[in-house]
Amino acid sequence: MRRCGTTTRSAQNEAVRHDDEIDTPRGPARIRLDRPAAAGSTVLVLGHGAGGSVDAPDLVAVRDAVCDAGAGVVLVTQPYRVAGRRAPAPAGHLDEAWTAVLAELRRRLPDAGRWVVGGRSSGARVACRTAGTVGASGVVALAFPLHPPGRPERSRAAELDTGLPTLVVNGDRDPFGVPAAGPGVEVVVRPGERHDLRVDPTGTAAAVRDWLAARGWLS
Repeated sequence: MRRCGTTTRSAQNEAVRHDDEIDTPRGPARIRLDRPAAAGSTVLVLGHGAGGSVDAPDLVAVRDAVCDAGAGVVLVTQPYRVAGRRAPAPAGHLDEAWTAVLAELRRRLPDAGRWVVGGRSSGARVACRTAGTVGASGVVALAFPLHPPGRPERSRAAELDTGLPTLVVNGDRDPFGVPAAGPGVEVVVRPGERHDLRVDPTGTAAAVRDWLAARGWLS
């Protein structure tokens, strides 16, 4: 089994993990890339929450589980966080930067078999809104914020209607709500978890890995 983030070298003498920046119309984004084990493998691209980082426990656990199964994983830090700001950029700016990152990743990894996009919270929303534009095969939405806390009338459920296979993993105590399953949308509810999904990140990662494997998207 391949261990993510080791210093093992590939046949091309490249490190398994590679950190870099990608220029976007909204400033540089930062990527943390674990290359796929082989040509034709899936690449999963994940974004962070609004004021968070790609070091969130659920994102790290998903990365480890998925790249250990042979897929590539890219953790993307949005330009506003690279610049040191915590307040999120407007949705259109987030989507524009994300789309530019995906275009560059496709250029760098031309042998990828398919692209799956996702993230946690705000990052999940960005992935859903842009999934069709970037040519994704599916979406992984962690802690999807269905509505602002205490405001269920402001539902964002329509963003999950991507027309692509979509996995939602939310905690049953999430104050942002839990989306309902629908056509093409599978929802896994994690008991005892809140919005940060910190109680059992390994269990969250297993749900993502199993969903990808069930579609034949892992080695």
